[in-house]
Amino acid sequence: MIGYVVLFVSALIAATVLPMQSEAVLVGLLLQETRSVVLLLVVATCGNVLGSVINWYLGRFLLRWKGHRFFPASDAQLTRAQCWYQRYGRWSLLLSWAPIVGDPLTVVAGIMREPLPRFIAVVTLAKGARYVALAALILAWLH
Repeated sequence: MIGYVVLFVSALIAATVLPMQSEAVLVGLLLQETRSVVLLLVVATCGNVLGSVINWYLGRFLLRWKGHRFFPASDAQLTRAQCWYQRYGRWSLLLSWAPIVGDPLTVVAGIMREPLPRFIAVVTLAKGARYVALAALILAWLH
């Protein structure tokens, strides 16, 4: 049970702007071959999507702090991100799994008021597919 909890928490933290590697935890658990692969994938995906939802909520309220010196983006960066999101829309969230750009993208989706149900659907598809691909590679290597 503790392995699933550690995986969920690492996946959740990894989806926020905090540094964490949930893939390493998933690979470690897969290599043990003592847990259900499907349950590991579900737990990792749920944790990672929940972390992205936290980012989405942060984005919804982030602009209240625009202009303060601790605001995390310059006006130019914010404008560029908003223009990019307006151009590619919710389908850009298929990159939400990607390192460096994925987490900020989920924040921008909140800023841009992407409807939460659609946000969750696209992010779940992207992040779930990433974990499935990783698990498939590890399981193919094991057997």
